[in-house]
Amino acid sequence: MRRTLCAAASLAAALTLSSCSLEPSAVTDGNTVTVVVGYQSKTINTVTAGTLLRARGYLEKRLDEITSDTGTRYRVEWQDYDTGAPITAQMVAEKIDIGSMGDYPLLINGSRTQSNPRARTELVSITGSHPEGALNMVVVPPVSGVRSLADLAGATVSASIGSAGHGTLVQALDRAHVEGVEVLNQQPQVGASALESGQVAALSQFVAWPGLLVFQDKATLLYDGAELGVPTLHGVVVREAYADEHPEVLDAFLRAQLDATRFLVEEPFEASRIVADGSGLPQEVVYLYNGPGGTTFDTALEPALIDALKGDVPYLKSIGDFADLDVDGFVNDGPLRSAFAAEGLNYDAAVADTSNPNPVTGADPVCGRPSDDPSLAGEVWIAGDAEPQPSADPTCLLRAVGAARATGREVRAAYVPDTELGTRWFADKAVWVVDGQRYLPFTTTAGAERYLAAHPGSVRVDYDTAVTGGLG
Repeated sequence: MRRTLCAAASLAAALTLSSCSLEPSAVTDGNTVTVVVGYQSKTINTVTAGTLLRARGYLEKRLDEITSDTGTRYRVEWQDYDTGAPITAQMVAEKIDIGSMGDYPLLINGSRTQSNPRARTELVSITGSHPEGALNMVVVPPVSGVRSLADLAGATVSASIGSAGHGTLVQALDRAHVEGVEVLNQQPQVGASALESGQVAALSQFVAWPGLLVFQDKATLLYDGAELGVPTLHGVVVREAYADEHPEVLDAFLRAQLDATRFLVEEPFEASRIVADGSGLPQEVVYLYNGPGGTTFDTALEPALIDALKGDVPYLKSIGDFADLDVDGFVNDGPLRSAFAAEGLNYDAAVADTSNPNPVTGADPVCGRPSDDPSLAGEVWIAGDAEPQPSADPTCLLRAVGAARATGREVRAAYVPDTELGTRWFADKAVWVVDGQRYLPFTTTAGAERYLAAHPGSVRVDYDTAVTGGLG
């Protein structure tokens, strides 16, 4: 009941505040069409429809092409928010035309807007996704007595009600049969402060907040969302009425998103620098998620992702007033298919290919072999290098870190996939286990303990010991 009231109060406040803050988007000056785009600069799985898209000017360039052909001018208004809830509130008020947000907020968006034909939205593309759910995580203070989800029983956890991070928390607690957790509805940055000051026992949020807090040594990872094994995603919604009135704008947006996605996949390190500049996040954190082997950036509305959305509906109903939503009717791949065709791309092939289009590749300069196994390959970012270097496996990565240290070179970050779940994580924040001659990283203590229990003779080691051991 408390969570339900918080969700209702939060939505009501958002609607009240938004109802007078902006003028509705419209055709202005007689010959200028305005499109209002809501995005989240710090939610870096939406960068291809937000921060990166804006910084590269792809949408404006696509609209300029239309202007050259028709004479109609276009103006893009960008609005940056911390979560998806205020974007939905503005779409309900018909003041945002296109927005991007995570899976739970997407469903809330579809539910909240469907009663008003002018506000009704549809899901038209994906920005970023993860097949196992690693985009959402639960963190605790660096020094904490909380060792597992079970230890949160009776505790207070900060989360943004109705967000992707909140959804992961609800599902994780339900699966672990943990009850009595009080969810404090807070914006991510407020929750981060509450965690640091000891006001809450844990924080459950979406990217990039867990990685940022761990990178800053303000938190340690308690629960990796990939343990759920359920895809998580972020996507793009558009008001149907706006798309009907200005289909050329939606087409330009989706083609611009394809431009941004292509750039991120081809130039991930440069893209991470641009996103860091635009979001204020450290580039090391951005590259954790936007780099090779991290988030899957693919615009296709794949069936597995749509099924995941359908699976989220019962949890949304459990946390508040959620009007039934026909998910299949909410999803419209027609505009994206048209955008693919206009770019000479095969949409059906993109739907069928569920692999990450941006894996770690290249020859490992330390071990002298290809980094071609996504479950093992990582990267080491040494200060002064043009870009991070690939590592074929975790032991090779440790050797690369050790070699850099031996020559006095600074390692800005090292990224390694979790042995059990595959989640890309900071090597120096991972929990390390040595099993024979192999060094194995885990995102959480729980993951390492599961491996230790199943492999007698393996032992846990700290990171510096692993680096020294990796050198042989």
